[in-house]
Amino acid sequence: MSIESKLHEMGLSLPDPPKPVASYVPAVRSGNLIFISGQLPFAGNELVAHGPVPSHTSIEDAQGSAQRCVINGLAVLKAALGGDLSKVVRVVRLGVFVACDNGFTEQAKVANGASEILFTLMGEAGRHARAAVGVNALPLNAPVEVEFVFEVQP
Repeated sequence: MSIESKLHEMGLSLPDPPKPVASYVPAVRSGNLIFISGQLPFAGNELVAHGPVPSHTSIEDAQGSAQRCVINGLAVLKAALGGDLSKVVRVVRLGVFVACDNGFTEQAKVANGASEILFTLMGEAGRHARAAVGVNALPLNAPVEVEFVFEVQP
């Protein structure tokens, strides 16, 4: 089943790819790898949550934000592939950044929001290497930012 069919089955769809919020490109292809710039949890033009975990954003809401970052990342990937997600071979790596309070050590739980939706959408091809990093702040006061590396067909 295709990624978009699975999304539809889950009641989700890909938005238009989010526009960069600074001076960078959304995606760069090098050989069979596509690097997707860090995605924030936008729904339309609004962030779905704001502020650090857990004082302003709960772990559960941060997991949902990480899932939203994946949806946005897939939208960017689709655009980079000329609209054809069937060219995706696998997810190679995620970098998940969590804006969090001092002493918070559950970044991996937040990152699971991104990892689990990719596995649900892609099965074994959705399993990946990952880093989950706590930071003191993210752009626009987002609680989560996710960057991606995908392997694609030539």
